[in-house]
Amino acid sequence: MCTNAGRFSALWTEINRCGQNGDFTRALKAVNKILHENKDDVIALRCKIVCLIQNGGFKEALNVMNTHTKSLTSDMIGFEKAYCEYRLNRVEHALKTIQGIPEQTDKLKELYGQVLYRLERYDECLAVYKEMIRNSHDDYEEERKTNLSAVLAAQSTWESTSEDLGLPESSYELCYNAACLLIGQGQLSQGMQKLQKAEELCRKSLTEDSDVTEEDVDAELAIIHSQMAYVMQLQGRTEDALQLYNQVIKLKPSDVGLLAVTANNIITINKDQNVFDSKKKVKLTSAEGVEHKLAKKQLQAIEINKALLAMYTNQADQCNKMLASLQTQNPGHPRPVLIKVAQLCREKQHNKAIELLQRFSDQHPESASGIKLTMAQLYLTQGHVTKACDILKSIEEIRYKPGMLSALVTMYTHEEDIDSAIDVFTQAIQYYQSEQPGSAIHLSLVREAANYKLKYGRKKEATSDLEQLWKQNTNDVHTLAQLISAYSLVDQDKAKALSKHLPSPDTMSFNVDVDELENSHGATYIRKKAAKVVGESQPKEPGPEDVKKKKKKKKGKLPKNYDPKSTPDPERWLPMRERSYYRGKKKGKRKEQVGRGTQGATSGASPELDASKSASSPPTSPRPGSGTGTATAVSNVVPPRQQKPAAAGATRKKAPQKKKKGGKGGW
Repeated sequence: MCTNAGRFSALWTEINRCGQNGDFTRALKAVNKILHENKDDVIALRCKIVCLIQNGGFKEALNVMNTHTKSLTSDMIGFEKAYCEYRLNRVEHALKTIQGIPEQTDKLKELYGQVLYRLERYDECLAVYKEMIRNSHDDYEEERKTNLSAVLAAQSTWESTSEDLGLPESSYELCYNAACLLIGQGQLSQGMQKLQKAEELCRKSLTEDSDVTEEDVDAELAIIHSQMAYVMQLQGRTEDALQLYNQVIKLKPSDVGLLAVTANNIITINKDQNVFDSKKKVKLTSAEGVEHKLAKKQLQAIEINKALLAMYTNQADQCNKMLASLQTQNPGHPRPVLIKVAQLCREKQHNKAIELLQRFSDQHPESASGIKLTMAQLYLTQGHVTKACDILKSIEEIRYKPGMLSALVTMYTHEEDIDSAIDVFTQAIQYYQSEQPGSAIHLSLVREAANYKLKYGRKKEATSDLEQLWKQNTNDVHTLAQLISAYSLVDQDKAKALSKHLPSPDTMSFNVDVDELENSHGATYIRKKAAKVVGESQPKEPGPEDVKKKKKKKKGKLPKNYDPKSTPDPERWLPMRERSYYRGKKKGKRKEQVGRGTQGATSGASPELDASKSASSPPTSPRPGSGTGTATAVSNVVPPRQQKPAAAGATRKKAPQKKKKGGKGGW
């Protein structure tokens, strides 16, 4: 008995020493020896759980706790159990475990805040951290403030709500979270400045440690650089953003969440271009453990972009499968439906696409605005302008917005439906008359309606609008003039009565220096221009200085054998095929003659090539040595370049010799 007591004492001493030294593997071996002798030793079981947690064996530690539920109660190992469940990504189970522990310690509250953050319950998480910072005074205050700033940044990004708690920016983590808060609020330039400050603080804090390498610094800066690229992308600097994103990817950071977000943003820049690169990057978004690192909206955006990439690469089945999964997860989200509609339009199934949009709009009226705008666009692409107008008028949220009114009036005018366009103005004016009477947008609509009616000849209808405008400002001479002009064709007595309100010519005179106005650059230019149009002054007689020198025209070159006495061919401007005397080419005649006689001779030579037969014909040019002999002029003179070469007159053709029978060549 004394021997066992001494042995257990030695084992406990070793466990204590190993725990202080951080050697939990060796401590676990000593604990197992104790449990081998007494498997229900509560202290030994708790020590084993701690050793397993320190070594990363969360599943083994949880198994020990679930096996010894009688010995280990929730108040003993409640924190350890919740922590193991949290690390195993069983966040809902961890929340239940925490809520079942009666005593809430500081470390349990810390874990509770982390669990709420992972569950994206930011309001509750914010309250937990505020209470902890207010009631605790230890060395972990800066870490708590960092977590609190992360909660504020998440609220700003995903819920568009945040508050300024005046947190310090003493560390690069705090500065980074402050930058994310500003980016979530849309303050991109200020957010970029905070990110640059966070980068400087990070480099400064890490370079002070001699054991940290440059690769370690780049790895720590990767998340800051990725966020900088995101800001550049939002600012439209896509080339700079893409370059920075690719630098982060090349570093191959260990954070799979960072890799997935960076790869997804590259895919959004590529869109339907550079599809091969996007297909490589999309694999990074499907790495193991990504779903536990990102928010639900981030995961949803990645899945939507995967479906879009499948559509762009003509993988219709895969795209439809992804969209069905997205609709199952979030039935009210409009993006999957819009992608499905785009896929149907690529397949030329426009009617089916409109039916799908109408069905979704009826089932989810909270998302009907964007869906109906898409329906209107599809109707317009098919040429159904009136149907598109009806759809737009059914969107109550934006029906009376200036942009919507402008679109409706433009489309009705295109269809030459002036009455419907005027009805759009009338209903909008009535709406603003009851909601915002006398406001700038109300008066602007009245003026636009009046101008539109005047433009399309509805002067009687325009008078009421013009009167309303003039009563708002009786000093508006332009509106009064329009009103008088409109009444002049409708009610002349009314026009005369209103004309009394026009200012007198004396009051309309202005102190204008006429000479200065005429000598100004613009007036001089206008006068010169007007002088050219109005020809009232008599033209000045041209003097010797005004006479322009005429350029000498060069005489055209004539052919060498040109005869001015001959009549030129009247059809010389027509192509040869269109002339009346064209008889077509004599095809194949010369080819048939080649090789029929003896070598060097032609069979059946034409008479005009025989010099002996043409000796008595009159020459067309003087013979050599004939002095000033006259040549007979003929009308069908052939130019030198078109003359066929004639045989020499001094030589006589030899008679063709007969071939030897049976000879294949030679004479």
